[in-house]
Amino acid sequence: MLRTFAVSILCLTFGFAMRGAAQPARRAAQDSLTAELEALRSKGYFNGFGVAIVNGQDVCYQLGFADAQAKKAYGIHTVQSIASVSKTLVGVALLKAQELGLLTLDDPINKYLPFLVVNPAFPDVPITLRQLATHTSSICDNDFYLSHNYYLKPGQDITGLPLAFENEQTFIAADSAVTLPVFLKNVLTPQGKWYQPKGFLALRPGELYEYSNVGAALAAYVVERASKQPFSDFTARYLTRPLHLRDSGWNVGEGTFARNARPYQSPTVPLPYYGLATYPDGGFLSSVADLSKYLRELNRGYQGQGTVLRPASYRELFRPELAAGNFAQRNERNPYSESYNVGIFMGFGYTGFIGHTGGDPGVVALLFFDPKSGIGRLLLLNTNFSTKAGEAAMYKIWNTLAKYQHRVGR
Repeated sequence: MLRTFAVSILCLTFGFAMRGAAQPARRAAQDSLTAELEALRSKGYFNGFGVAIVNGQDVCYQLGFADAQAKKAYGIHTVQSIASVSKTLVGVALLKAQELGLLTLDDPINKYLPFLVVNPAFPDVPITLRQLATHTSSICDNDFYLSHNYYLKPGQDITGLPLAFENEQTFIAADSAVTLPVFLKNVLTPQGKWYQPKGFLALRPGELYEYSNVGAALAAYVVERASKQPFSDFTARYLTRPLHLRDSGWNVGEGTFARNARPYQSPTVPLPYYGLATYPDGGFLSSVADLSKYLRELNRGYQGQGTVLRPASYRELFRPELAAGNFAQRNERNPYSESYNVGIFMGFGYTGFIGHTGGDPGVVALLFFDPKSGIGRLLLLNTNFSTKAGEAAMYKIWNTLAKYQHRVGR
């Protein structure tokens, strides 16, 4: 019964975007890819997922697979969080703000903040925006990032749903949530009630790569301060509306959740809908259809043909900023990790892929393009993989896209 339901949903949510009729070989490749992905979905490691392959001109393949547990469609317009892939939008926003003359990346952050942020071990060394954008600011995520950041969205029934995830990560009540500046002030200033000295490395700002969610949120707050408008409004004006991302934003489906994919801790354990006080570091909501457009724009921007930023800004976005000496442990094993080098919140794998990964409770996202071939791939999951077999299935999906990308993306 579940198998039949999944196949019927698959037919309803099928979505290719092509110019004219597909050539027989390309159509055959698309059909084969769909069959292999459906076989992987049927193993039951994930309740729903969506994928796409793009090149610089077209969205070549995009598909959503059924949310089997909820017995509803996961289509190309289904909305879910993209977790830390959101940070790439912060990078684009920083460069747009620089284009507008609102800031420069080498400015000290305290030029814009209403509270003082300094590394207590180096109080006289300014932290810059570029350091935030390259994760070299020396700012770390302290214990309160997990325990006071994730909040339950109002307007939902949470009966029977877990209110904690893992690693002491809890979902706090909606009425206990704080705004972005309140959270940042409380974790980054000595007077803040959630401040911890270990929230900073005992190293000079600019020296060492240390991935920082708080640092990414702080960069977005600087854009907010410099532009004198909420960060969500800034990104809507300069990014989501120009690219016609109609399913995307920081609060899509708020209060109803009809369009939102249910997140799952495991294939049988649903999670509540939640938000983040530090929403720019991981709270962007989007769909396969919209992310396909966004990935295509990044790909085109790398080729000097983007529309959101000027060519010089795209060159800065994609310019590797760090050297081996900036890493305590450089990732040279996982080809789909972005932690080998970094541009402006834009990651580089050791194999040359450009993009970002994302992971949050009930959410996994991968978005990368190959600068050599000009082909990009994306994957969204609404289920965490809780076993080695689940992790292997996720990479099998990703590698299956790679197997067919040249056949459907040409």
